[in-house]
Amino acid sequence: MNHCKSCAPLKVAIIGSGSAAFACAIKAAEIGAKVTIIETSTLGGTCVNVGCVPSKIMIRAAHLAHLAQNNPFNGIRKLSPQLDRAQLVAQQQSRVEELRYAKYESILRSNPNIDLIQGVASFEEPYRLSIIQADGSKKTIEADRILIATGAKPMIPAISGLADTPYWTSTEALIIKELPQHLLVLGGSVVALELAQAFRRLGSKVTLLARSTLLSKEDADIGTGLESILADEGIDVFTHTVPESIHFDNQEFVLKTSEGELRGDRLLVATGREANISQLGLDKVGIKTEARRDGRIIIDKQMRTSVEHVYAAGDCTNQPQYVYVAAAAGTRAAINMTGGEASLDLSRMPAVVFTDPQVATVGLSELEAKQQGIEAESRTLTLENVPRALANFDTRGFIKLVAEKNTGKLLGAQILAAEGGEIIQTVALALHNKMTIPSLAEQLFPYLTMVEGLKLCAQTFSKDVGQLSCCAG
Repeated sequence: MNHCKSCAPLKVAIIGSGSAAFACAIKAAEIGAKVTIIETSTLGGTCVNVGCVPSKIMIRAAHLAHLAQNNPFNGIRKLSPQLDRAQLVAQQQSRVEELRYAKYESILRSNPNIDLIQGVASFEEPYRLSIIQADGSKKTIEADRILIATGAKPMIPAISGLADTPYWTSTEALIIKELPQHLLVLGGSVVALELAQAFRRLGSKVTLLARSTLLSKEDADIGTGLESILADEGIDVFTHTVPESIHFDNQEFVLKTSEGELRGDRLLVATGREANISQLGLDKVGIKTEARRDGRIIIDKQMRTSVEHVYAAGDCTNQPQYVYVAAAAGTRAAINMTGGEASLDLSRMPAVVFTDPQVATVGLSELEAKQQGIEAESRTLTLENVPRALANFDTRGFIKLVAEKNTGKLLGAQILAAEGGEIIQTVALALHNKMTIPSLAEQLFPYLTMVEGLKLCAQTFSKDVGQLSCCAG
């Protein structure tokens, strides 16, 4: 459907108010559309309210508490910090509110072409949405283009007894004002690992149960390395373990497992997320979703669903669940729904897990390359070979680079290292510019930086870096 540019402004309806929604709204309004955002609850979506922002604040506080007790320098006395969890949460939530206002609420107030309706939206017809407002009244709006950006919610596994217990999801865990004595964590991926380590560093005993290995979708060396690091910090890690049943006896959670009975006063369920789409009535208009329990909306590289005028972006889709992917998708959806043609290439998407050390990846692993029929090879540099890591007295982890065997073309990187998230963007830019391993090895990297490890790792494809002088020539 082409919109007549000489007619009334294009009407765009956006379901959801997170990063994808606002990126789309801002861009569409900038182009000249009249935008209506429909939000069920709190403005701003997952990232600012219950995801990235509060979790990274908590992780940073936990990191500082950990360093006070476990710094590696002989001349600095180790301290046991006096923690006030309630004060930490108050400061954290104050920053959340500041960012929600700055990045979402103030934009609504300052942009006359973006309106907000509070309510639950669903499709009545392809171009018509029904909205049940907070007071129970019904409102109907029509739009020329529609964006679904409803995000995702925690997926709760079907474990006997779990539903009848007062378990936490990450939402509750991030704002709890009293630290648990013994936190049981279900999950082996991003949220489970980040919060398990944070609670441990704040003083809780932590036991982690993962259905498979840790970060099982990543290169196997990452999960193995991270498991050892978490165990060294005192976290009990059980891989390939799913509770047979869960019971709460008013004081403790009791998990029956193949490893025996596990008990703790709090339980965090972080076993994945599923799309927030059940109330949308997608079947009424024929919008296709994946055939899985956490089935997300299927979109193409232009963010179009199976219905031509309906787009989707963010965590409710089959794209990777990262806020920067959501925002980029939202902007491109706006361009496309207003007559442009923009796509989103995710082949060089960097990803970071904010454990300590951080996990950072981009491009292909060696296994993924071989699965695509590419003859690939890799080199792994342990951090004992990185001068900055030695100076920091923190050599946990590694840097791995993957290359096409015959051409030396860089294909990807897997990093487990302090500041890994800062290192990985250099690899993403190298991939974007189609660099080879030899060309990466020849670049100038500042000495005593963690990112110099990329140069050193690239050099291991052709030489023994242990025989080089300090600045890696």
